[in-house]
Amino acid sequence: MAQIASLSAGAALLLATACAPNAPKMATKKDVHTFAQPDQARVHHLNLALDVDFDAKQLRGVALWNVTAEANADTLILDTDRLSVQSVRVNGETTAYVLGAPDAILGTPLRIALPKHGPEDTLRVEVAYQTHPEAGALQWLSAEQTNGKTHPFLFTQSQAILARTWIPCQDGPGIRFTYNATVQVPSHLMAVMSAENPQTKTADGTYSFRMPQAIPSYLMALAVGDLAFAPLSERTGVYAEPSFLSACANEFVDVEKMVQAAESLYGPYAWGRYDLLVLPASFPFGGMENPRLTFATPTIVAGDRSLVSLVAHELAHSWSGNLVTNATWNDFWLNEGFTVYFENRIMEAVYGKEYADMLATLSHRELLETVDEFMQSAPNDTKLAIDLTGRNPDDGVTAIAYEKGFHFLLLIEKTVGRPRWDAFLNGYFEQNGFGTVTTEQFEKRITTELLSDEEAAQINLDEWIHGTGLPKNCPEPTATRFDRVDALAKEFKANGTNATLTAAWAEWSTHERLRLLQSIEGAPADALRALDAALRLTETTNAELAAQWLQTAAKARLQTPELAAATRSFLVRVGRRKFLTPTYEALLKNGQAELARSIYREARPGYHAVARGTLDALLNE
Repeated sequence: MAQIASLSAGAALLLATACAPNAPKMATKKDVHTFAQPDQARVHHLNLALDVDFDAKQLRGVALWNVTAEANADTLILDTDRLSVQSVRVNGETTAYVLGAPDAILGTPLRIALPKHGPEDTLRVEVAYQTHPEAGALQWLSAEQTNGKTHPFLFTQSQAILARTWIPCQDGPGIRFTYNATVQVPSHLMAVMSAENPQTKTADGTYSFRMPQAIPSYLMALAVGDLAFAPLSERTGVYAEPSFLSACANEFVDVEKMVQAAESLYGPYAWGRYDLLVLPASFPFGGMENPRLTFATPTIVAGDRSLVSLVAHELAHSWSGNLVTNATWNDFWLNEGFTVYFENRIMEAVYGKEYADMLATLSHRELLETVDEFMQSAPNDTKLAIDLTGRNPDDGVTAIAYEKGFHFLLLIEKTVGRPRWDAFLNGYFEQNGFGTVTTEQFEKRITTELLSDEEAAQINLDEWIHGTGLPKNCPEPTATRFDRVDALAKEFKANGTNATLTAAWAEWSTHERLRLLQSIEGAPADALRALDAALRLTETTNAELAAQWLQTAAKARLQTPELAAATRSFLVRVGRRKFLTPTYEALLKNGQAELARSIYREARPGYHAVARGTLDALLNE
């Protein structure tokens, strides 16, 4: 691998390219998930140089930060987690530094001594380091774990606080910075980042990147693999492994329509290009809204464009989350609740109200199930304004932030009407762009700029935001296209499979099929066995349907050799946590714990650290 030169000699050139056209609005709320003290010393721009070593499963690099600090501040604190620090320099001079005591959740603070300076001075803080082979953000895949089976693959997942495992940084959503990067990879591979990206491979494996808009650390992203690019429009496109690229491009033909629909709702797209990267199956999430380059699971490539609402969700994050960011992870609902609402509006604009109503109705079911479960085990986790002090912020990544947040905003829309609500949201995105918002700031803004006292009382803001459970005035979306589904589900539970149901299944969308499989939970095992024979459910290649069918079958204690084999194949092949957790839970709770643990021992090496963390606790492994 090529060696990385110190950034000091070439820093002037890189610094000249740094651009921050939108001065970020600083968060003032205490963030309990970072050691950083940005009120004393704050990063503003990063020049990053990385060498990607697949053999050692390490990144070796230099992070050069532009920093401003209060005149009396003598220390800069960066977050790290299992990073090996070789040296630290400030303004080109070696300086003292110390790694503090490690914390099981937060990692290790890196305290760097600062020279005397004025409050307006820009300090250049350079950290040479390398990552740990088991860094939480980094997923190193062998060639066999990829779609093409020929070359290895690397991707990062920085949200929520994993950026510190591959970059020494101030790892909090309320701290924004711009960046430039140079990345050296094997010459037969391509590197892409959450930045301006190449569309073809370079001859020597060296790639340069620029992100001129300020972003928080959780949106830092890197992927390296055998990638090819296909344009979808002048400003949108898709990256994937070459053998999978055509299928991906066909699946995402409506992306430009989605961008235009989003702009018509809440203002211009602020990030230049909107591209997607379809990752190997071990990616633990449906998608990650890395600016300019959404990372997406291959499980949404169904062949019929039926699962592209996930793309609408990640696109919506370009406004809610990336443009206006939750100040801390306790404010996470401001990110995801707004995004689910915005996603639904995009889907309505592109595919019609009936389609969007199906998505909202499925969302409502998930919300009810989650609230019911949490009220028995962790009622405080049903609050939108959750307190995650002393906990991993991933504990807040639940349907509460997403679906309760969505229903809350849907209630506001229904109370004040769409014209007033949309006008408020346009102002919200415009005035808070490239900044952060706290829950308290949102409450103040909505009560002073949108809601009358009577409307605020009618909505009951305090109960929605700070109360447990689900308020009685929660909207209950309905979908006319589900009426026939529900009628046939009822008939099936009473009389079993018939020709009408089989014919309807062939015509239905994925969402209608999901509704049926959810609605027949509790049916006798014999009836489900007959349904499987008629509809060939165990053989489905649609990941959403496969996961739901496996869960429905497990809850009915339906056990066949074919079903056990399909369950093993699915859980080994797919790494998306949304599918893994409920499927393993269904097996554990319904007499198949031995099968669940056997599968997990086989599948675990191919899962991302984020998924392993959840499933290790669930399966006591």
